[in-house]
Amino acid sequence: MKKLGTLIFSIFFLLSANTFASEKLSIEKQLVGIVGAISGTVKTETRDLKPGDKIYLNETIFAGVGSGTQILLLDQSTFTVGEDSEVVMDTFIFDPATNDGKIVASVKQGSLKVISGLISKKNPDSLTVEVPEGTLGSRGTEFQTIVSKGKTDTLLIGPGKNNTLGMRPGAVLVGNKFGSTLLDNPYSVTSMTKGKAPGQAKKITKNQLKKFNKKMKALKVAKLSPTETKTERKQLRKELKKELKALGFEKEEIKTIIKQNIQKDKEKKVAIKAERAEKKKAKAEKKKAEKKKAKAEKKKGKKKKAKAEKKKGKKKKATKKKETKKKATKKKATKKKATKKKAVKKKPAKKKKAVKKKPKPKKKKAVKKKPKKKKKVVKKKPKKKKKIVKKKRTAKKKKAKKKRRKKK
Repeated sequence: MKKLGTLIFSIFFLLSANTFASEKLSIEKQLVGIVGAISGTVKTETRDLKPGDKIYLNETIFAGVGSGTQILLLDQSTFTVGEDSEVVMDTFIFDPATNDGKIVASVKQGSLKVISGLISKKNPDSLTVEVPEGTLGSRGTEFQTIVSKGKTDTLLIGPGKNNTLGMRPGAVLVGNKFGSTLLDNPYSVTSMTKGKAPGQAKKITKNQLKKFNKKMKALKVAKLSPTETKTERKQLRKELKKELKALGFEKEEIKTIIKQNIQKDKEKKVAIKAERAEKKKAKAEKKKAEKKKAKAEKKKGKKKKAKAEKKKGKKKKATKKKETKKKATKKKATKKKATKKKAVKKKPAKKKKAVKKKPKPKKKKAVKKKPKKKKKVVKKKPKKKKKIVKKKRTAKKKKAKKKRRKKK
């Protein structure tokens, strides 16, 4: 890993603005940068890439599964292409005398990590990365994007606002025609889908960070033998020297440029280490302060609870005493009432005068009554009138019948 890092940094410092002061190539083969490191299979439409190969304008870089490459641009920008990716350098304009220029790259799929260089330092709006859902505008920083089907996730890695290196605070403007979101806090992330504005900036989660690191795993895991590293370094230096000689630089100038870049790199490394150490110390101090505060708050909370419980206990005791006093007073009152009732003696009830009962009269002896003589029932003779009336009726009926018969 260390050897790979030294290889990358050596390449990075050999490529300065002055080294490519007056690059003159045809439009068809305009030089953009050089391949610094490769892991796995990485190629263009026409060739397989190796460390030290040149990258030209409008070339599409294909990185296979489990592969990746790092490209060092002429303005000292670094493009790291992750596994299963397709990246094109659409525009590259650079004036080493003034550091003016413009960089436009497009990511069709996969992942791209960008560390901005001199062009972005001079004008932060001059480096943009196009994705299917919109554009990513770099503001002099380090960021990474992952393009998948119908979705693009962008992570800001660059320095914060008050960094000790004196670097421009990192920011990425993620936008499309529906809206935009500015990432200005390190390790903040946003997502962008088709037909929608980018989502709000959020702090990245552990799972999301694993996803971003996984895309660049190929370059981190790449292992090279010591002989290969030496030969590759020699080849890179030879090619770079050839480029510098072609541009009109002498050997002494080349050496001075390389030395200056190495010194700058060392200074940056020292500053980065110091910044990291300061951050660690600050974090440790913050944690200690937070722990102390938490302990103090716990103690205060316990004391408050104890005081509150004591007060409650006292109140309960007072209320119990009051209740007992009330009960005692009630009992006394009831006792007094009872004593008063006892004191008031009841008057003896007047005895009623005994009334002598009159003796009951003696019962008379029952005298047997003589049975009454039964009266003889005389049967009444039926009245003759009724019989006569009946006879008359029957006679009339007979006469009526006779008349009817005669008429007939």
